[in-house]
Amino acid sequence: MADKPDWRSDGRDWPNAGASRFLSVGGLDWHVQVAGEGPDLLLLHGAGAATHSWRDLIPLLATQFRVIAPDLPGHGFTGTPHEALSLPTMARRTAAVLRALEARPALLVGHSAGAAVALRLALDGAAPGAGVVGINAALKPFAGAAAPLFRTLALGLFANPLAIGVFSAAARDAARVKRLIEGTGSHLDARGIELYGRLFRRRGHVSATLGMMGAWDVQALLDDLPRLEGRLTLIVGDRDLAVPPAVSRGVAASRPGTEVVSLAGVGHLAHEEAPDAVAEILARLARQERAS
Repeated sequence: MADKPDWRSDGRDWPNAGASRFLSVGGLDWHVQVAGEGPDLLLLHGAGAATHSWRDLIPLLATQFRVIAPDLPGHGFTGTPHEALSLPTMARRTAAVLRALEARPALLVGHSAGAAVALRLALDGAAPGAGVVGINAALKPFAGAAAPLFRTLALGLFANPLAIGVFSAAARDAARVKRLIEGTGSHLDARGIELYGRLFRRRGHVSATLGMMGAWDVQALLDDLPRLEGRLTLIVGDRDLAVPPAVSRGVAASRPGTEVVSLAGVGHLAHEEAPDAVAEILARLARQERAS
């Protein structure tokens, strides 16, 4: 994909760059960050994001885990496959990365759309025995639970690729990027806004985000959810305007044993706004997994 983020320029001061490595798996070039020692813990970002989304969480978790955080296909510094960026495709290709790293995650943690990928991995047997944690999990079709950010992107962009360039050019204005982020109920510092803007200025990244949205179908995942064997925990930000907390609570009501943990005062990007609180929750869940 033309105009993808370039590591030599866009990655010049990328968060946790010392943990970055580049792998070729299944004909796709991946950017993956691996940090720390201990039980494996997988972090999967949401649509439109990349590993920068975990910038403050990775150092906290790396004191207890071997943290594995890839840029999903088409996002950030990972290449874009020729096939549709559907949920099964994302999960299958991510499972191949886990095999290449000889990883056996104790926890699969996903934010927004990444939570759906984590669930698909668990349901497909790619991480036997792992617990699944969704942070503001996008477990409804994008049409029903899309962030204002993605709604803005979706208005005509997929049908009109030329408009992708218009959006990417607009992303050079930090104030516009800030407004888009705040439309999800989250408030980030200048560093966080700049990193999102850096990605949004790259048409390849924006195009892959739209391609993922266009191929997204969680209904089959929801139909399979009753056969999930591991523990499922859903963390919700009470100010999330992108995926309302009612989505996670509805999933929990349909699956006995699912825990919902609410974080006050944060929006859709809860893990970026409150990394310490999220790290504490994940450490507790990992202890519970080891004890079970």
